[in-house]
Amino acid sequence: MIAETQRRGEAEIAAAELEAVPNPAPQREYQVDLTYPEFTCKCPRTGYPDFATVQLTYVPDAFICELKSFKLYLNRFRDEYGFHEAVTNQILDDFVAAIRPTRAEISADWNPRGNLKTVVRAEYDARRALPGDIESIH
Repeated sequence: MIAETQRRGEAEIAAAELEAVPNPAPQREYQVDLTYPEFTCKCPRTGYPDFATVQLTYVPDAFICELKSFKLYLNRFRDEYGFHEAVTNQILDDFVAAIRPTRAEISADWNPRGNLKTVVRAEYDARRALPGDIESIH
């Protein structure tokens, strides 16, 4: 029997932050597509788990997102309560604040609950952002 109160993976998830690393190809515009098919959080009304496939697409500027940090960051939501719309927008806001992409869009495709399927989409475009938009994000 394991006597630890917190396993290694749990500690890494609890400490997870999105990590920006230098863009290896800043001379060109390119797109990065990230798909995380095992996202989960809890319904704020019932406490039941909600499951989604999160797809985040972005065009890097000076930085890219270190992939393990993205995975661990998303795992932080597994014990948090949140409405689909709030969680989806929180992920995009946090990503934009940490990585500062030229553009980013997120789609969270939530598994049906009570015969109702939800897909939440949001986007960010630095070219259309107002001054101070990134700084005002959490």
